[in-house]
Amino acid sequence: MTARRPAAKVPFVLDFLGRAYPEAGILLAYRNPFQLLVATVLAAQCTDERVNRVTPGLFRDYPDPRALAAAPQEAVEEVVRPTGFYRNKAKAIRGLAAAIEARHGGSVPGTMESLTELPGVGRKTASILLGACFGACALPVDTHVGRVSYRLGLTASKDPVKIEQDLAAAVPKEKWWEFATRLGWHGRRICVARRPKCSECGLASVCPKNGVR
Repeated sequence: MTARRPAAKVPFVLDFLGRAYPEAGILLAYRNPFQLLVATVLAAQCTDERVNRVTPGLFRDYPDPRALAAAPQEAVEEVVRPTGFYRNKAKAIRGLAAAIEARHGGSVPGTMESLTELPGVGRKTASILLGACFGACALPVDTHVGRVSYRLGLTASKDPVKIEQDLAAAVPKEKWWEFATRLGWHGRRICVARRPKCSECGLASVCPKNGVR
């Protein structure tokens, strides 16, 4: 089955992912789009679990864009310190909050164009917001989605933008969100970066193991 064209194996992949990870979703804890947006920024080069330990205190002290934008840089740094790169992250989320307040009256916008116009928000982050909070057909390509897609032969690229284009062409649009979230879980649990658990993988029969040593 490994000789199939990429799009030909998508139904098999979708079926497996649906059975293996029916509960898959965002692992970051949030109550509204603003909280998810900030948490996503903090999650860069940090685990979701650690971010989830930090954000309750952050959002207790600064519950909305106006409060976070007005917060002292040093105070925000101290709260987000456990997530790493805390000075840059504190500056980033304060700037992001200020932009949301100034441009959108304190409400996180719900389109790809308006989200990616916000400072520090790229397509992956915008896609996460659109899929999780706005019910849009979104296809976020994080590290896990990119790695597993490449290994499966669904893309020949390691560039997130090109990977997104390849997956969007191969996966039915109405399945984008569930595909991305479930593939991401598979990447965390089975198709890990180092020493993937190929003997335990339900996708082994369609996987050429690109890049696996």
